[in-house]
Amino acid sequence: MNQPTTQFDAGRYKQTTLAQWNEAAEAWYRWSPLLNRWLGAATERMLDLAGVTRGSRVLDVAAGAGEQSLAAARRVGPAGHVLATDLSPAILEYARRAAELEGLDNVTTLAVDGEQLETLDAGPFDAVISRVGLIYFPDQQRALTGMRSRLRPGGKVAAMVYSTAERNGFFSVPVSIIRRRAQLPPPLPGQPGPFSLGQPEVLEEAFRRAGLVDVRVEALDAPVRLGSAGECLQFEQESFGALHQMLSGVSDAEKDAAWEEIETALQAYETDGRFEGPCEMLIAVGTRP
Repeated sequence: MNQPTTQFDAGRYKQTTLAQWNEAAEAWYRWSPLLNRWLGAATERMLDLAGVTRGSRVLDVAAGAGEQSLAAARRVGPAGHVLATDLSPAILEYARRAAELEGLDNVTTLAVDGEQLETLDAGPFDAVISRVGLIYFPDQQRALTGMRSRLRPGGKVAAMVYSTAERNGFFSVPVSIIRRRAQLPPPLPGQPGPFSLGQPEVLEEAFRRAGLVDVRVEALDAPVRLGSAGECLQFEQESFGALHQMLSGVSDAEKDAAWEEIETALQAYETDGRFEGPCEMLIAVGTRP
């Protein structure tokens, strides 16, 4: 009998994460219009809190396909600069293409581990941002400390994360169904995941421990609006590689049954022919002394 894993393997997790995002890169970019509708207002608020303005130098950590990188680039203008970084070079290629298509020549991309920002030969920056990325770092403190180190004195780190599972049904419902069907144990202490920083006090303390001051946390409602539960399921199937990883140990028939159960459960968020999945984001900001 196999013994249950009692220790989180950060190295293996990173390898899996890299493979997932390399594979999901095209889909994540293809769903960019939804991402902008869903997280656009929260992204603008994150940039406000980070103090991003004309001429700012901005570092984007876990930039993905770069929607928020481009939003920052529009703000900073020709006199500013945005460096978009991510673990996955494949997804950064879509960020580079998107900036090129929009004529934004103040964006550059660089594949780098967000826990190894000390290796960057760049900076200092006026602001460091991270949209729904910090929660997936195995060592969140190392990531935050690295973000702080890239700032000029008085510069700000701003990060957006999911709040609690209870307030994010669009994602927590699929996760809970898959966890039950795949007979997965609860997350190990300190293990990264979508709701690992979901309590405001936990997020605030993480920022303070990283040496940031004047820390504050805001909650924003950001419902996921689509045509149907089926469309939400398609978005999650194509874009959230972690869900497939959670199902990797079950049969194809069980996978199909899990997806069917998820779609049925998500139908609870359909009203008058439209889907509105509950989602609440937290945005934290802190300043380098």
